[in-house]
Amino acid sequence: MDNASSTCLDERVMEAMEPYFFDKYAVATSEFGHSMGVESKEGLDGARKSIAENIGASPQEIVFTSGSAESSNLALKGVLSANDGHLIISDIEDFSVLHSARTLEKAGYDVSYLTVDDEGFIDPDDLKEEIRDDTVLVSIQHANQEIGTLQDIKKLAEICKDAGVFFHTDATHTFTRIPLDVNEIPADLITLSAHTIHGPKGIGALYLRDGINIKKQMDGGFQEFDKRGGLENIPGAVGFAKAVELVTKEENDRIKELRDRIIDRVLKEIPDTTLNGAREERIPQNANITFHYVEGESITLHMDMRGVAVSTGSACFSRSLEASHVIMGIGGDHERAHGSVRFSLGRYSTQDDVDYVVDNIKEVVERLREISPLGKE
Repeated sequence: MDNASSTCLDERVMEAMEPYFFDKYAVATSEFGHSMGVESKEGLDGARKSIAENIGASPQEIVFTSGSAESSNLALKGVLSANDGHLIISDIEDFSVLHSARTLEKAGYDVSYLTVDDEGFIDPDDLKEEIRDDTVLVSIQHANQEIGTLQDIKKLAEICKDAGVFFHTDATHTFTRIPLDVNEIPADLITLSAHTIHGPKGIGALYLRDGINIKKQMDGGFQEFDKRGGLENIPGAVGFAKAVELVTKEENDRIKELRDRIIDRVLKEIPDTTLNGAREERIPQNANITFHYVEGESITLHMDMRGVAVSTGSACFSRSLEASHVIMGIGGDHERAHGSVRFSLGRYSTQDDVDYVVDNIKEVVERLREISPLGKE
């Protein structure tokens, strides 16, 4: 139940990758020297084309990276380095965007942070008001990594387009789960990742709309259209493309049903619980719920002993020892953040899994509340 952190590699993905470890292991630039290089280049080009087609892009608009963190770093730092100006992000972005923005601030760039409502939504009017003459880039995630709220990025991107401002969205948790077409949504840069859709770790991509001026952040050779130096991860790219191919609407619909079963059962059967994020405009694989009067880390540890992996927004599970900035950002207090638990589903999740999880978390929460000093009055 922690598939938002990472998913199990699909065996079919591993099968697609295997030849590029052993039989076609040349680098893509060797295409000018020998046949193995040609085969490697064909694998890389095929993967790029497949991923591009999924979002309605051209292959030359897909830049492979080491993952979503590098993609978002390249998007923010690359655009601001090439187009000096003002940056706008939301204050509940994932750390790759949030920390990139803070690094840019320390370097002297001006950054504005948009607040969200109690479900995690950006107010389009707030974005309009925040855009200035010197605004260069707006970065707002497609869906939140913790609470699953799905933004209306089409509307937000159109506001930016009308203002002549570049728009970036982190689609790490929506790519292939929610339809995304760059011909309908005028996004200029999109962060994509493989390991959240049963693909390999260490590979991601940045959609970079043709004509966008960006400065490469990783020096080396002229790989990836001279946008990112270093040898290409060809097995990873091939696996990424295969993972994209394997996601179906039927799978997403089934996962959504399981998500709704978790939410409905928990809110009905366990008192003093709060759903975090939107109920309807939500990615299919996410359910984030606060269990009041208990600590999320206690729930997590007890569930782990019962064979269930979940995550929490509690400060004790944060290296910074700070409560979830997302729960705090939607107006929650420390108690709500500390008691929050994220359930995230994947391809191999079943109804039996869901029922086992809910049955056990009912027992865990009841026992923890019996010994908790919180809320006794």
